[in-house]
Amino acid sequence: MTSVLIRNADSILTMDDTRRELTGADILIRDGAIAQVGQGLSCDGEVIDASGCVVTPGLVNTHHHLYQTLTRAVPGGQDALLFGWLRTLYPIWARFTPDHMFTSAQIGLAELALSGCTLSADHLYLYPNGSRLEDTIHAATEIGIRFQPTRGAMSIGESDGGLPPDAVVEDEAAILNDCIRVIDAFHDASPASMCRVGVAPCSPFSVSRELMRDAAALARDKGVMMHTHLAENDQDIAYSLEKFGCRPGQYAQDLGWVGPDVWHAHCVKLDQSEIDLFAQTRTGIAHCPCSNCRLGSGIAPVRAMRDAGVRVGLGVDGSASNDAGNLIAEARQAMLLQRVARGADAMSAREALEIATRGGADILGRPECGRIAVGARADIAVWDVSGIESAGSWDPAALLMAGPRVVRDLLVEGRKVVQDGQVQTIDLQVQLARQKTLVRGLQAQL
Repeated sequence: MTSVLIRNADSILTMDDTRRELTGADILIRDGAIAQVGQGLSCDGEVIDASGCVVTPGLVNTHHHLYQTLTRAVPGGQDALLFGWLRTLYPIWARFTPDHMFTSAQIGLAELALSGCTLSADHLYLYPNGSRLEDTIHAATEIGIRFQPTRGAMSIGESDGGLPPDAVVEDEAAILNDCIRVIDAFHDASPASMCRVGVAPCSPFSVSRELMRDAAALARDKGVMMHTHLAENDQDIAYSLEKFGCRPGQYAQDLGWVGPDVWHAHCVKLDQSEIDLFAQTRTGIAHCPCSNCRLGSGIAPVRAMRDAGVRVGLGVDGSASNDAGNLIAEARQAMLLQRVARGADAMSAREALEIATRGGADILGRPECGRIAVGARADIAVWDVSGIESAGSWDPAALLMAGPRVVRDLLVEGRKVVQDGQVQTIDLQVQLARQKTLVRGLQAQL
């Protein structure tokens, strides 16, 4: 039996069912799970000194496009709204190979880990030049982060009235068959699972209604979760009204895309009736504040969602629409935007951190993650609050107010992924050099 003791933390923000905050406390880990939380604990294994630190559950990222880490700040897309931004980037993404997918995913996951993330979803919806979902799964396995990839898809190209070019769409029967393949090969439903696969047609403007219905039926037959984009901006709403004669919430309901096994990305433009629908059906939402700002999509009504009982988590979204993958910074942005929209008391630092931890874990169907409690998985972030970013803070446990933005130590399933601010599981410098080479190759093809 392997054991690890995190000892003498200044503060532990448990995010347990009572939201306990402990001072000068310890966490005992055995075989990947939390065995005890309290003062004066001991063990015969490794001891991590957390004095001068705030300890939180690992953060949970509910929406990402890891392949986009190779296409940050692309000219032509820097100042565009969603549809124009996509039209700029689709031709670049069409040149990707499995090597691009793997390397981009590794860099993106390493960046997430350094920002305190222990569990991340991903939405991969195009598969050029032999790319497959497992390119990202293998990357996550090497990094050591808990992973929930979704088999995305696009099937309606420009010639059929969709947004993406025909070169990056797939046949719908082939999409469904590949969903079955990757679920059977990689999905693990156990509580300690490091990989759970979901089904994720990309968006209302890139797949047919038939694929949405068939994907929902397949996912429920297989017992996996479902994910897509919804109501991201005004263009998205206009497209739904023109093509389907209804708002996105009604579209989702009509096709079986509501329920506790569903979470939608963005939802910036939901109206009150849609918010109520998602609350009643326990449908989840991945809130992506930085991406929403970058693309000018608007401020999602997170305060109204939370007050209505909608389950909300955080997502960094793709690095081509965020230009960063820092989840603790995303949580701060979520807090600030609600204050901009609703006033300084609209969201506290602790509520935003709750959304970033147990909020996201619950949406992904992982109640054993996102909290520090006996029996939960040992996914834990240790934040050094003795440095300059926290200097002068009267309440270091209000982590989103004063920093830091890089984790000191990160444990996933009780294993160290980050130690002293450095990724332990891969040679990051080698992979960064590989990324640079791949980016230069893409630029040379323009």
